[in-house]
Amino acid sequence: MGKIKVQHLFLLALFLLVGPDIFAQGNIPIDSGATAWMLTSTALVLLMIPGLAMFYGGLVRSKNVLGTMMHSFSAMGIMTVLWMTIGYSMAFGHNVLGGWFGWNNDYFFLNGIDESIMKGGIPEYVFTMFQGKFAIITPALIAGAFAERISFKAYMVFIALWGILVYNPLCHWVWAPDGFLFNMGANGAIDFAGGTVVHISAGVSGVVAALYLGPRRGFPKIGARPNNLVMTIIGAGLLWVGWFGFNAGSSISSGLSTAQALTATQVAAAAGSLTWIIIESIHQGKPSALGFVSGILSGLVAVTPAAGVVKPYGALILGMIASTVCYIFISKKYKFGFDDTLDAFGIHGVGGIVGALFLVFFIRDSWMKQAAINNGGIWTIWEQLGVQATAVGLCILYATTLTFAILFVVDKIFKLRATSDEEMKGMDTVYHGESAYGMLNPN
Repeated sequence: MGKIKVQHLFLLALFLLVGPDIFAQGNIPIDSGATAWMLTSTALVLLMIPGLAMFYGGLVRSKNVLGTMMHSFSAMGIMTVLWMTIGYSMAFGHNVLGGWFGWNNDYFFLNGIDESIMKGGIPEYVFTMFQGKFAIITPALIAGAFAERISFKAYMVFIALWGILVYNPLCHWVWAPDGFLFNMGANGAIDFAGGTVVHISAGVSGVVAALYLGPRRGFPKIGARPNNLVMTIIGAGLLWVGWFGFNAGSSISSGLSTAQALTATQVAAAAGSLTWIIIESIHQGKPSALGFVSGILSGLVAVTPAAGVVKPYGALILGMIASTVCYIFISKKYKFGFDDTLDAFGIHGVGGIVGALFLVFFIRDSWMKQAAINNGGIWTIWEQLGVQATAVGLCILYATTLTFAILFVVDKIFKLRATSDEEMKGMDTVYHGESAYGMLNPN
């Protein structure tokens, strides 16, 4: 009798300590370590949104600070609601319409995942919210290309439609288990954390929007100096910190691959920042603070698709290459004849393309060996380069076509471009009835 009581007490204590993990749905125990890291990663990626708002907000004129920051913050509201209603289902559901996007009734309004535990021991709610943060930041990145000249109402409609018609399908192609790019070649198109899905799609869509809207009033003759570089630098710092959740969190675990991605992220950011100011010192005579943070972002963007497959030396070289190419492109952008206000394409589009293509030359051997096994014997970096180029090309083509179509429709209904008078007064006053710094007539 005493023996039974001891067993009962032991089982009761075990249940109280780890019972919820043991009795998770489908008998899959919750991995508390992985779940804790994914919760942290989700928060880190969300931190990138106010970081982006500060980064962009500091670069525009003082009369457009709040309007520019609202582009990022409003995306947090719009994209979250869309993601929980239909976005997650479109991105990670089963193929429909030939694989254009996905659908799963259990994901509609997230009704069917209330007790779902994914393979690996992570509640599906955590995975859903983690991926939802990517859906938020991607359209927010686009806004940098047409800052200071778009109607706020039209912008909100645009990003809602863009999220549904551009982001969700691309996410499905690249990251859903039955997405065709996920299954292309021996081991799929490599996009560990969003080189194609996030950065290339945002950069390309941004330049399409910038061309459609036309340049800012007086561009390029009238200079538009940043109103607060201190805020921009702080924003860049928040982005760097948040990027660890962005990249390392994309391992969807807490283990070796997480550590590999985190290390690659840090190295690429550092390499990008140093490369930029070295080039700038030679070319301009002085290293600038804006140049330093631009280099940080160039390196981070380039390593995003590669973080899970390259060793630190590969991340170092990717950061250096991306920073160099982005610097050259941005320094020549006025010759291209478009007003990419905050270099959304110059950094995210160009850096994303560099990272997605050049990563093949630094893939770790274990990944290539597994790809060769999957292919029945051999798989070369040139074959993988073909897969990467196909993914990049399709992303550019799809994002360009759909973005133009969305812009055209929204413009006809809501009028995208601010009037000349509205642009002169500034977005803060016209669209929000406020002023960032309490000035009646900010410049």
